[in-house]
Amino acid sequence: MPNPQNHRVPVKGAVHLSDYDPAATPFAHGSIKAQEKDLKMLNKQLAQLLRPLQGENKRSVLLVLQGTDTSGKDGTVRGVFKGTSPQGLRMATFKSPSKEELSHDYLWRCHAVAPAKGEVGIWNRSHYEDVLVPLVNGWITRQVAKQRYAQINDFERLLAENGTTILKCMLHISKDEQRRRLQERIDVPEKRWKFSMDDLTARKQWDAYQQAYEDLLEATSTEHAPWYVVPSDNKLHRNLMVNTLLNHCLLDMQPQYPVDFPELVGLQVE
Repeated sequence: MPNPQNHRVPVKGAVHLSDYDPAATPFAHGSIKAQEKDLKMLNKQLAQLLRPLQGENKRSVLLVLQGTDTSGKDGTVRGVFKGTSPQGLRMATFKSPSKEELSHDYLWRCHAVAPAKGEVGIWNRSHYEDVLVPLVNGWITRQVAKQRYAQINDFERLLAENGTTILKCMLHISKDEQRRRLQERIDVPEKRWKFSMDDLTARKQWDAYQQAYEDLLEATSTEHAPWYVVPSDNKLHRNLMVNTLLNHCLLDMQPQYPVDFPELVGLQVE
């Protein structure tokens, strides 16, 4: 497998999504069957790495999945965490803010669902929605967006300095692939529940969203919370890459089971 660090968004410098081929498959090798075998191996290793993280109960991981409609956020969760016990996972999905959430600052709802010690937090969309959507729709100015990027960087630094390792994945698909997936949601009865007319409105803003994502990646890829652009036209490759990134993240953390329990020395169960 390629070195994940070669696929990080630079901390400084301009970001152009045109430099990232959404159809590329750098983490997929061999036949489809071989790739599925690799994914199963990664699933098993991930499950093994999550147990000592939970037992250690000192640090946490936050996986942020961000992308346009149909980029595969739900599918990534299913593919990456298949075979993993839900215990120790904290899933959060960010939709339009509720009335209560709007009565607080925009990061309030995010901090409330940040992973606790020993947990892996999975954010399906994230705090970045509160910059992307308002900016593209003209509800906030670019100056306000810039201010929010700085606030988000500070928020993520707070999490990182308090023991949360942050992994942010932008699931990158092409406009043609999005069209195909949206049409499939319309044509396949079992998938129609996933379709919204709002998806077509957002699709008309494709170029504006691509520009907003470039600005976002450029402003918020940091040493403490790096972004990775994940080519996602190929669903199997998407899952392989995100799973590889998460495995490398946990291997670098090296979570350890606690072994020092002096109160258990000589204890006999009757």
